[in-house]
Order: sequence, then structure tokens, then C-alpha cells
Amino acid sequence: MTRHRATPHRPRRHPASRTLQRTRQRTPQRTAIVHRAIRVTTASCAGFYLFVYGVDRPETALYALFGPVALGILSPIPGSGRQRAAVILRALPVGLVLITLGTVLAVHTWAAVLGMLVVGFALPFAAVAGPRPAGAAPGLQLFYILACFPPYAPDTLGARLAGLTLGVLLLAACEVYLLPTPPTATYRQSLADAVTIAGRAAAAAASGDRSAEGADDAADRLRETGRQLRLSRLPPAERPAGAGRADRALAQAGAAARRLLDQLAHLRHTPPTVSVVATATVTSGRGANADADATGQDTKAEADATGQDAKAEADATGQGTKADAGAETDADAPSADLLGRVAALCEAIATALRTGRPPPRSGPPVLDAAMRDFQGLRITQATGPPQSVPPAPVLRRQSSVLALTESARILQTAVRVGLDGRRRPPIPPRELFWYADTPTYLLWWRRLTGHMTLRSVLFQNAVRTALGLGAARLVAGSLDLSHGFWVLLAVLTLGRTTAGGTWTAVRSALAGTLAGALATGTLLLVVGRHTDAYAAVLVPAMLAAFALGPLLGIAWAQALFTLVVSAAFAQIAPASWQLAEDRIVDVATGSAIGLLCGLLAWPAGARREVRRTMAALLRSCGPLITGTVEVLLATPPGTAPLPPTRPVLHRLRLAEAAYLQYRSEPGDRSEVSMDWHAVLITANHILLGAHWLPRFDLPERTVTPEATALARTTAGHLVLATDRVAAICAGEGPPPQPPAVPAYRSPTEVRGLSPLPALIDLEHWLNSLTAQLARIESSVPPGR
Repeated sequence: MTRHRATPHRPRRHPASRTLQRTRQRTPQRTAIVHRAIRVTTASCAGFYLFVYGVDRPETALYALFGPVALGILSPIPGSGRQRAAVILRALPVGLVLITLGTVLAVHTWAAVLGMLVVGFALPFAAVAGPRPAGAAPGLQLFYILACFPPYAPDTLGARLAGLTLGVLLLAACEVYLLPTPPTATYRQSLADAVTIAGRAAAAAASGDRSAEGADDAADRLRETGRQLRLSRLPPAERPAGAGRADRALAQAGAAARRLLDQLAHLRHTPPTVSVVATATVTSGRGANADADATGQDTKAEADATGQDAKAEADATGQGTKADAGAETDADAPSADLLGRVAALCEAIATALRTGRPPPRSGPPVLDAAMRDFQGLRITQATGPPQSVPPAPVLRRQSSVLALTESARILQTAVRVGLDGRRRPPIPPRELFWYADTPTYLLWWRRLTGHMTLRSVLFQNAVRTALGLGAARLVAGSLDLSHGFWVLLAVLTLGRTTAGGTWTAVRSALAGTLAGALATGTLLLVVGRHTDAYAAVLVPAMLAAFALGPLLGIAWAQALFTLVVSAAFAQIAPASWQLAEDRIVDVATGSAIGLLCGLLAWPAGARREVRRTMAALLRSCGPLITGTVEVLLATPPGTAPLPPTRPVLHRLRLAEAAYLQYRSEPGDRSEVSMDWHAVLITANHILLGAHWLPRFDLPERTVTPEATALARTTAGHLVLATDRVAAICAGEGPPPQPPAVPAYRSPTEVRGLSPLPALIDLEHWLNSLTAQLARIESSVPPGR
């Protein structure tokens, strides 16, 4: 009789409950927007009214008004109130320099245009330094834009600088004391919590305790903990995205922690005696993958990558779990000891992250010695009498434990480098920790020069912005447009990374500006020159523009902002309904320039670039696969040079930047089924295997020619597979289908030879790569 698995009943949620949940999720965001509007309005109006009605300095009042608007509204500076205040205060000297530069270069249109090109490129390109400099860039652009327009009045420079200084200081004070944004958990705290959970899981695996909860639930919890460490899940202010040593080390520690959690999840989910063996071809989509998701892929994705559940894996070995239980208990005691060391190490790492004191330096050597002893025991068992050789499933589980321990070792070293912050002697593996003994200025130089390429989306965005602002300044100066800075402001605020996104923003902005201009023209005709009325309108108009604009869309923001600037300028100088007309002309001109730049300069945004960078990344990984196999199988051991990994690391950085921008761009998602994230996972998996597999030498006499030939054949087949997948990623016609080659298997399944632990480690790595490449290829939409 056929038995069916009972599926738990999941009651359908009422649409009203879903709406209520979405409302609750949006409430904190809406509250934050309203609080920001109150802070910016308070800072802007305080300085503006002081200089207009208190000391009669309209030039100073203008900069006191726009300083908080630039850094408070135009600049999406992330973080808590104190964090934003710190960024604002650090941006003040840069703003003073930009106003000085703009005031001096306003003498000629060509000088202002050249200055705009330089400033327009430099500030957006500052995004390579992380989310905080990137957030402050648009506001700093506005400071130069305000000052670079006629009249050429260098005698007003002091008044301009005084107004900006007061406005920025008021905004910083409001960020700290007026409805401040509460701080969130720091990256170190989040990482410490994740490492603590990993330590508990390692301790449970060491003791064999599986009674607390189901394996599926425990594995899902570990994977979800790893997903929470992904940068896309973290607040932008807490992401370790800088080029300095500490940020690089913490980012590497986060990646190692995600990999460790996923490996522990697989260890928890898969019974210890289950053998993990891939099936025949790369196109079958089946195979084992003990640690496929090094960066926190979800459970379903991992299931697709492995292509089989625990029961199917047990069937593949031809042995049941129960039959191997006794052998596992006796033969895998070294794994339990190593897992216990990992659990203790995780506890020490979590304590170091919470206290800010580096973990003891004696940790990595001790762990290295334990790993070498562990591998030595495996080799001794494999090369000894046949009765001393553990079953192949036990050796495969030990291979997973060894890879897991290597992740813990990298995690501890990265945390020590991140917390120590000082230059140190070279740390192995040198290719992964190359930054540990590199001067800070060289780290920043390498970050900047690494993105000075047409393949970098950050470079593309900076060039697009510079060309748009430079063209807008040239047009506004040549045509002598009134309030010409509105032209540049339109280019700055409406430009998007894709032509489609720019057109959507421009269309809404023009409609909103037209509606706002009609309302403003009516107000100017009715009120005339009664400045008291404009003073009364300014505060509620600013509150409405800064609060309702982000909530209701670009059209509302442009309409209300038109009313704000008109009310402000009407208090500084006499104004008529023609001010609203100038606003329409300037915004339309800036929109046309921005749209034209969007059409000519990388109109597809990151869509094409993500294809190019992912393809280049995969092609650079091919030599790493063959190079790692050659190092591991070299005769005599240690004679083959280690393959260089720096090119892969560089292309991985470019691919990650392109992928992040691609995921942030709205619009067509026809390529959403192409699993770009799986490409990044595969590249990370190749990098890590290339570093830790050659650390353990193989005894020369135990490596048979048959095993060596099979490993090299499989590696060559994987290189063909990576080239094929790279061609698909790039949108090229794929090369001919490579011949079917059986998945690599250790000598235990080749003519009955004794299993060699290091070859089983290699089997585990090669077969998981086979499954990952099959998963990427299977994600290609039909007909593509």
C-alpha cells in the first residue's frame, strides 16, 4: 500500500489581515519620514528667518535654508541620529570648499562647466567608500551648483559660508536632539549573535544531541541566521563596505560566518552516515553540495543545488543509516572533538566581537594543529590495514567537518584583523588576507583604481552624472536662464541608472511641477508683495513637501517643492507669477538633459553589466579549478605553484557591485529567473576550495594514476562547464555541449581501492561545483 505524507494544513490569511500587516510594516518608515521632515524644516526655517528678518542678510539666508535641505532631504544619509549628525559635520568642510570653488568659477561659464564636470564625477564616485559618503554626495553637489551661477560676487563668499555653516550645525543639532532616529544593532553585534548560534550548533553536533528540535527546523534556523548577515538585509549604515582594513576584515568575517552556518545546517540536516555523491553529468542538475550556499542561500535554493534529499543520498550509497550507525559512532570520534573545538572557538569570537577586544592570538595555530592532526589521522587510517579504514560515508562527513573548521579558522582570523586594526605580518592564506599588512592609503588607492574601469557600475554612474550636470550647466549659462540652478537640480534629482527609470521620474516630475507652478502662480498673483503671507506659508509648505513627497511620489514632491522655493525666494526679493513660469522652463530643460544622458550613457543600467561581469568572473574561475587539482595531485607534493586568486577577487568585487545595483533598479524583471546570486556563490566556493584544499599534502604512494587521471578529467570538464555557463550569462550562443563525463569519485568506488581522505575532500568540492553549475544553467529561461 502506498503511503502519503500528510501535509500540515495552513489556513489562508484574510486579505484584511495582510493589509494590516503591510500597514504595520510601513508605519515605522512613515514615522521616520515625518520626523525627518520636522527636523529639516526646523533647521532650515530657523536660520532662514534669522537672516532674513533678524539681520537682513538675504544671501546668507539662502544658504542657511538650502544647507539643511541638501544634507537632510536630497542626501539619503543612513544611520541613527548621532551617526547622521557625524556624517553631516564631516561633510561641512567639504561643503565650504565646494561653495568657495563654485563662487570663484562663476566668473565664466566655461570655468563653471569644467568645475561641474570634476565635481559631478568625484562626488558620485565616492560611493566606492561606502553608503555614508554615497548618501552625502547629492547634497554636496547642490552646494557647488548654488554657488557656480551668476552673479559673480566673490565679496559675498563670507556670507555664503556663514549661512551654510549655521544651517548645517542646526541640522546636526536637530538630528541629535529633535526626534532622533534610534540606533540599530551594529554589524559586530549581529555577527556576534550569529557566531553564538553557530557555536551552539557545533556543540550540539559534537555531542550528537538531536533531540532538542527536528533536524529540518534546526537547519532552517541556521540558514535564516546566515541570511540575516547578508548586506542587503542590514541597515546601510551598518554595512562594512569601506576600503579600510577593519571594514574589509569584518565583511570577510561575515562571509565566513554565513558559510559556517550553512555548513552546520547541512551537517544537522543530513544524517552522519549518509554518503554524498553527485550523478553523472553537469546538465542533470543532481549532485551533492555540502556547503553550496556560502553566502546564505535559502533552503529551497540549496535543495535545488543538491538535487536530492537525505533519503535519496542514502539510497545512492546503497546503505541505510541504521546499518552504518555503529561504525559511525566508533570511527567519527575525531569529528566530535574537532566540532567541540569549533564550538569553543565560536564562543571566544562572539565574546571578542561584543567587547571589542581581539580574540587570543594563540587560537589559529592551535586550531591549525588540530586540523592537521585530524587530517593526519584520516590519512593514517586510509593507508593502514583495511580494517582500520572507516566507511566512505564517515570519511565524507569528516570532509564536511574539516571544511567547516576551515571556515571557523578564517572567521577568527578575520575578526582578529578587524578588531586589532594594526598592520601585522603576512597572515595565511596570504591571498585572502592580503590587506592585513597593507597600508591604509594603499587600500584606498586599490579600491579607487579597481573601479576606474568602464566595467564598474559605480564608474558608469559617476560619468553619467558628470556629463548630465556639465551639459545642464552649459545650457543654463549659454541661454542665461533665470534661476538656472533649477536646471541642474532637476538633472541631479531625476536622474536614474536606467533610461526607463529616468523617463518615469521625468514624466511624474513634469506633471507635479506644472501643478505646483499653477498653484504658485495663483498665490503670487493673489498675495503680491506681502512677505508676511509667504513667511506663514513656508513652514507648512516645507513640512508637506518633505513628508508627503516621499510618501506619495515624485509628482507630489515636485509640486510641493515648487511652492516651497517660490515662497522662499519671494521673501528674499520681489517676485511675480513669472517665477513659477521660470520654474517650469528650468525643470523641463533639466529633465530633457537628464533623459538624453540616460538614453546615451548606459541606458540599460546594470542589466548588461551584470551579464558581462558575471561571465568574466566565471571565466576567471576556470584556471583556479585546474590549478587547485594540479597542486593537490603534484608529484612530488608541493612542486606545483599555487594558482593566483587576485584576478578572481577583483572580478568578484565588480560583479557584486553590478549585482547590487541590478537588484535595486525597478522596472522589467524578465531576467529574474537567471540566478545571478548562484554565480557569486559558485565563485566564492571555488575561491575557498582553492585555498584550503592544498593545505594538506597527499602521500605520494597512495595516489594512483587512475585517480589522478580521473580528477584531471573532471577538472577539465568543469572548466568547459564554466565556459559554457559564462557564455550563457553573457548572452552569447553557448558552445557545443561538452561530452558527458561521470562525476568524480574517490578511489573507494574505483576498482575497490581504499578511500583516501584528501581525494574524498576533492570529490566533495568537484561534485558540489558540478551541481552548482548545473543549477545556474537550469535557471536560464526557456528559449534564451
